[in-house]
Amino acid sequence: MTAPESKRVLLSVRQLCKYFPILSAGVFRRQVGVVKACHDVSFELARGETLGIVGESGSGKSTLARTLLRVTDPTSGSALFHGKETVDLATLSQRELKRLRPQVQMLLPDPFGSLNPRLTVQEIIAEPLVIQARARGQELEDRVIGMMRRVGIRPEYRSRYPHAFSGGQRQRIGIARALILDPSLVVADEAVSALDVSVQAQIINLLLDLQQELGLTYLFIGHDLSVVRHVATHVAVMTRGEIVEYGPTQQVFDDPEHADTRRLVGSVLEPNPDKLTLA
Repeated sequence: MTAPESKRVLLSVRQLCKYFPILSAGVFRRQVGVVKACHDVSFELARGETLGIVGESGSGKSTLARTLLRVTDPTSGSALFHGKETVDLATLSQRELKRLRPQVQMLLPDPFGSLNPRLTVQEIIAEPLVIQARARGQELEDRVIGMMRRVGIRPEYRSRYPHAFSGGQRQRIGIARALILDPSLVVADEAVSALDVSVQAQIINLLLDLQQELGLTYLFIGHDLSVVRHVATHVAVMTRGEIVEYGPTQQVFDDPEHADTRRLVGSVLEPNPDKLTLA
């Protein structure tokens, strides 16, 4: 699997594996096996594109995201990130990871639980800049205000706390926090799954607009195939920790080759009232 020649590859994942040990009962708790949450996962993601990762619950999608971001360490394999310099995400030390964090950010699935209720909106969005020592004082405030405007949150709300906002507004705050460091790659793990359908559309359109405006690259993980089809340029289908099908979005949805892909595509309801049947 190679990226188009006309575009530079941003992320190259090769034979990435994440196994969790199965321990026996009793005092000594010996390892008796492993759960292969991700096994031999390989793909490439070009700059400015969106790779959609789809699959049933438990297929390893979120584990893949957490492993790439080193929330959990991989068992084996490599994940080459071609940012300002080429590094292997799978082997970086914690100090090296901290330096890399501005280039790779994550959108979390729960807009209610992902924001610290004790911090104001300004403090939440500014936190990455403070941790990375990128700005302070008036510059810090100006950058926060500019990002709030960009994601559709009124700057005069910056002294409010998360509980004062709706789910869609909270997700906009999460997007602002993720983008405040000008990342190249954004990993969106079920970023709209907790939102109402109408709000989902607004957030998806915002993400697409920001991608065009800022040149972002997305790794978009989701279970809603209609959403993934709308945002992704390429799709990877995961089953039992493995990628069983990969290709351009239109090709995968219109002519699926693997049985699991056909089952997933076939489960998508078509919004056609003429085809409704009454029980």
